[in-house]
Amino acid sequence: KKFRLIMKKDNNKKRIVLLDTHAIIHRAYHAIPDFSTSSGEPTGALYGLSSMILSIVGTLNPDFIIACYDMPGGTFRSEADSTYKANRKKNDDELNDQIKKSRDLMDAFGIPYYEKKGFEADDLLGTLAEVLKKDKDNEVIISSGDMDTLQLVDGKKVQVFTLKKGLTDTVLYDEKAVKLRFGFGPKLLPDYKGLRGDPSDNIIGIAGIGEKTATTLITEFGTIEDIYKKLKKDKTLFKKAGVTDRIVKLLEEGEEEAMFSKTLATIMRDVPIEFSLPEKTWRDSISIKNVEKICERFEFKTLPSRFNKILTGEDLAPKKEEEKVEEDIPKDELRKVSIALWLIDSEKNNAKLEDIYNFAKTRDFAEAKKIIW
Repeated sequence: KKFRLIMKKDNNKKRIVLLDTHAIIHRAYHAIPDFSTSSGEPTGALYGLSSMILSIVGTLNPDFIIACYDMPGGTFRSEADSTYKANRKKNDDELNDQIKKSRDLMDAFGIPYYEKKGFEADDLLGTLAEVLKKDKDNEVIISSGDMDTLQLVDGKKVQVFTLKKGLTDTVLYDEKAVKLRFGFGPKLLPDYKGLRGDPSDNIIGIAGIGEKTATTLITEFGTIEDIYKKLKKDKTLFKKAGVTDRIVKLLEEGEEEAMFSKTLATIMRDVPIEFSLPEKTWRDSISIKNVEKICERFEFKTLPSRFNKILTGEDLAPKKEEEKVEEDIPKDELRKVSIALWLIDSEKNNAKLEDIYNFAKTRDFAEAKKIIW
């Protein structure tokens, strides 16, 4: 389901959006691989993250936005199992560079962020959601680029706003939606991964047990602990539920792997961090000037107006000084410099004055012409 209108909220409640920043950046990096500044600096992941934040603001209308980050180095999971996420490729330098710069974006957008050595962003999201949902006046929505955080869903108190495909096709999961999607509730998702594994994180589960069998076992018998308790007590219960002797044998042989895989798949909710909601709401914290500055740095030309429109309902008006400058520049001169810029950057096949200024990093046309020449 795509959300085109702002999601209604109870005005008495504070809506808090928690960003799974790494997951969103990774999705954006692969969705917009060739996006870059005029000097060749890759910015696709940063642009995708900015667009996602705009989508969140326009759709969810949050009172607060808080970002969570992974930190470089291992986590308690990789210490427990050296193969955890071992099959994942190391981040490209271009991606790592954009992850670092994304913190500057957060500062400019008035979004506080949290990170903790030894823990993943998911663990911070789980911890913050656990703290925030205790207040009946809070409504928590986790925004992510994948489905890992669905285990944190709790009724409508904690929901997950995630990307289905690309950067625009989104879906909001409450507890009912999770049950419709998987056939069981959010709390059983770590058990599901414990049985079937998760190749993307190198969680092995039990070899030979796939999605269908894992779903049957969980819907019939509950958690992994309950499954083994019942298996040891009475095997006939499994035959009655249509579980084959082969699957029963796999369960018996794979108990240790299932238990350990569940542990790896379980998001922590008690990371030791100091946290408090900002004193000001997100709308009161953000400065359009800061947005303009960071967008100028990364050459995101349309974003300031989009931000302003969401915040005030108005487009940013073009500056009169710039309009006057353009009028004073002979058209043939502007055309020559535009063609020269196109020779430098083939994507700028019809460069405007603003493109010329952005490339030359100056608002003086004569100086810009000299640099481009």
